[in-house]
Amino acid sequence: MAGILSYFLPKDKVFYSLFEQASDNLEKIAKNLLQVVHEPDFNKRGVLIKGMEDIEHQNDEITHKIFIELGRNFITPFDREDIHSLASALDDIADCIYAAGKKINFYKIDPISDQGIQKMAEAISGAVKAVKEAVTELRNLKNTQKIIECVIKINSIENNADDIFDMSIERLFESDVDAKELIKRREIYQVMEVATDKCEDAGNVIESIVVKYA
Repeated sequence: MAGILSYFLPKDKVFYSLFEQASDNLEKIAKNLLQVVHEPDFNKRGVLIKGMEDIEHQNDEITHKIFIELGRNFITPFDREDIHSLASALDDIADCIYAAGKKINFYKIDPISDQGIQKMAEAISGAVKAVKEAVTELRNLKNTQKIIECVIKINSIENNADDIFDMSIERLFESDVDAKELIKRREIYQVMEVATDKCEDAGNVIESIVVKYA
C-alpha cells in the first residue's frame, strides 16, 4: 500500500529540478550568443555555435523528461497544462537562441558590424536571466513579489526588443546593402525578436502559476 501511495504523491523536486536545469541551460546558451555576436572570427564563432547546438539538444532532452514525468505522476505541483506550457516555452527559447547563432554563420553575416544584432543579443540575455530567476523562485512560491518583478522585467525587455527590431529594420532599409544581405539580416533580427517573445510566453505561464497557487 505504501508503494502504491508513493506512486501518486507529487514529485515536486523532479519538476522543479528539471525546470531549473532548463533555465540554467538557457543562461548558458544566451551567453554563447553574446560571445558569437562579439566574435569577429568565423571559425571561432563556429565553435561557439556548436556549443549552443549541444545545449539546445540538452534542453530537448529535459523537455522530454518533463513530459515523461507528466505521464508518470497522477498529482503534480501545479496544473499539468501549466507544466506543459512552461516546458514548451523554455524549449522554444533555446530553439530560437540557437537558430539566431546558427543563422549568423550560415548566412556569413559579420555581427561586429551590426549594432542591431548585438543589442538584440543583449536583450535576449537580460530576458533569459529574468526567466531563470522566476523559475528558481517557483520551488517554494514564497517570494511572489520577486517573481512578479521578474515577469515585469521580461515584459519590459520584450517591448525594448520590439523597438530594437523596428529601428534595426529601418536602418537596414536605409542602408545600401543588396537585397540578399537585407533578407539575411532581417531574418536574423526576426528570430532574435521571437526569442524575446518566447521569454515573455514563459513569464506569462509563471505569472499564471503565481496567481493560482501563491
